[in-house]
Amino acid sequence: MLKRKLQLGLLAATFAAAGSAVQAGPSEGAGKPGGSSHPPVSERCKEAKTPLIECSHTVSAVFDGKGVAWAAWADQAHVYVQQSADKGRSWFAPVAVNKEDETVLAHGESRPKVAVGPEGNVYVTWARGLGQRFTSHILFSRSIDGGKTYSKPRIVNDDKQVIGHSFDSLMVGEGGKLLIAWLDGRDAAKAKQEGKTFNGSTLYYTWSDNGGRSFRKDRPIAAGTCQCCRLQTVADKDGLPVVMWRHILEGGIRDHVLVKFQDWDKPGDWVRTSFEDWKIDACPHHGPGLAVDSWGRYHAVWFSGEPQRGGLFYAYSEDHGRTFSPPQRFGGQGASHPHVAVSGDKVVVAWQEFDGQRNVVKTQTSTNRGAYFGEPEVAAQTEGAADAPFVLNDGQAFYLSWQTQKDGYRLLPLP
Repeated sequence: MLKRKLQLGLLAATFAAAGSAVQAGPSEGAGKPGGSSHPPVSERCKEAKTPLIECSHTVSAVFDGKGVAWAAWADQAHVYVQQSADKGRSWFAPVAVNKEDETVLAHGESRPKVAVGPEGNVYVTWARGLGQRFTSHILFSRSIDGGKTYSKPRIVNDDKQVIGHSFDSLMVGEGGKLLIAWLDGRDAAKAKQEGKTFNGSTLYYTWSDNGGRSFRKDRPIAAGTCQCCRLQTVADKDGLPVVMWRHILEGGIRDHVLVKFQDWDKPGDWVRTSFEDWKIDACPHHGPGLAVDSWGRYHAVWFSGEPQRGGLFYAYSEDHGRTFSPPQRFGGQGASHPHVAVSGDKVVVAWQEFDGQRNVVKTQTSTNRGAYFGEPEVAAQTEGAADAPFVLNDGQAFYLSWQTQKDGYRLLPLP
């Protein structure tokens, strides 16, 4: 593979079964760009007698420590989780997390999340709509029997006003501790009642040190966050949380910032990480991607629509996010929704482009921690609508997690 030097070294099986394997995975052809032997998803969803992951528009997936893939998704009034022991070629029957019907909000950058602890517990969060526009609560449930059953959902946010609590993000850190962060509207609601001006939302979080049996009182991290861009939460090398998000800065600029926790009860001060100076009085619906390698280097990707300096960007930090290397642009015309994953020396970035006929996912790979990256490669493509792409790692290899209108959900190995 041809390599391109970037400025300053940059680029931009044993498990608890939930049931019998009932949903066939992609055919051999589906692993190739654009290939699929299935009938259209729309037809399968019309005829389906049981919930199908293919009928969801927003899938979140992770690998656990044993290499089992777990996917969380919403279909109408329920959140489902299902697992695959063979890297997505087949899936065990989906299990409903919430037994009672409710309004599950799952669209764009807001979707159910799933995480698996070192002890094998499965954790799920999502947003429950409250009937009024832009209002919701953050819900949490867990499974302690390998995904066979899930606990009764509980509301995570202490504030129970009918306002916005949304765009939740879930992570497992040191010793199996859990962190849930979300965008919260209580400060904006209070300011409105007092006749004051408040721009954006407030980033809140809570955490648990007992496997989700209970959570600490929720606390704010930062006020003035962009209202509808996804958060990225990851564990640092020391196991403590790191959160990256799009912030509303002085002058209406919406660039990205990051917080490294000093302790689970003590978030650090936020630090600005992107400087495109994108001034926009609207929400871009483009959150960042962040990954931390085993040496503690942060690898960040993000999108900016700034007319003169826009595009997708990659940068890294050697000092826990206090400073970042000069960003390097990547991706072609119309590139969007970047994501990043790391394993050892290898870094993979993925994003989506539209070539005039198809939605195309492209990737670039570095084998030396981001110092050099190969040329872009097409990982998958589809005609019709498609969700944002995500890169996963099972500890040995990288996979593309992608939901499309035509081909449904695919978990594809990356070279």
